Amino acid sequence: MPLPTIDPPLLNSANPWCSTREDLEALYACPHTGAVTTRTSLLLGFPHDPSIHQHAFFSMQSHQATPASDYTISGKEYPASLNTLGYSPTPLDTYLQWIEQIIAASPIKKAKPFIVSVTGSPEEVAECYSRVAALAARISAPLAVEANLSCPNIANKPPPAYSGSALKEYLDALEKIPRTIPLGFKTPPYTYAGQFKTLIDTLCGNGTPPIDFITATNTLGSCLVLDSQEGKPLLPSAAGTGIGGLAGEPLHPLALGNVATLRQLLDEHSELRDIDIIGVGGVSDAAGLARMQAVGAKVVAIGTALGREGLPVFAKILHGAKTSKL
Repeated sequence: MPLPTIDPPLLNSANPWCSTREDLEALYACPHTGAVTTRTSLLLGFPHDPSIHQHAFFSMQSHQATPASDYTISGKEYPASLNTLGYSPTPLDTYLQWIEQIIAASPIKKAKPFIVSVTGSPEEVAECYSRVAALAARISAPLAVEANLSCPNIANKPPPAYSGSALKEYLDALEKIPRTIPLGFKTPPYTYAGQFKTLIDTLCGNGTPPIDFITATNTLGSCLVLDSQEGKPLLPSAAGTGIGGLAGEPLHPLALGNVATLRQLLDEHSELRDIDIIGVGGVSDAAGLARMQAVGAKVVAIGTALGREGLPVFAKILHGAKTSKL
């Protein structure tokens, strides 16, 4: 089943700035978003530790950076971000309650879609899907589930989307439950042909289209930013190294390459051609939106630029897109 209509073709990615009910309410009310994504949640929530799970914006040239750990701090002059975050501390059921309440209270006549980002073991993700589908059956807004299989910051748990056998475990678990709403996988940045082949081969091995969309990409792991004054890691981390996930403008060329390659490979297989792509990675203006659409993204999600600029970034992107067409 296809993604619900997302118009305008902009939404937020799963990130720190869609963590709270207030975040989601503001994103839903914004006239320049066509859908809203929740921060990635687990059934019981993630054990967030603010002393080690942090983010910062930084300059690619100087490594000057914003203070870390405070989601309210933006860095408008800094186009890149690094994070050592995990998932949302808020359990899935709380997000579902918020979604139901936000939709019920909203004056918007045509409800926007919510994409509920979830993760966990294969069985837990299947349970998450069932709970989101149960909510979708009783409310007016279209819902979809994004299974985040790509976070680089979980110690001793490499992203499942790098492994064919791990991917198949998720597909097998999800095949056992009724599918009534769209399902997608969020993938990590792939950097060589074999990684793309693993994903495509695994999807093809399940016969009928096993998913409905791919969100590409998550942050790039194994990245390090040093404090420009002391030469030490800018951020703490669970492993104590300060190594985390890179996002923002430095990720953009790699994200474009991932979207372009995935679109080409999906189109080569009749059973996969209907899988949509949500493009994410370094988009902050109309030109970035146009590039993502040109390589095959059906819609585009914003992460770092939302943290830097706040909700006005969506209006800026759409206004620039309209102006460029005049």
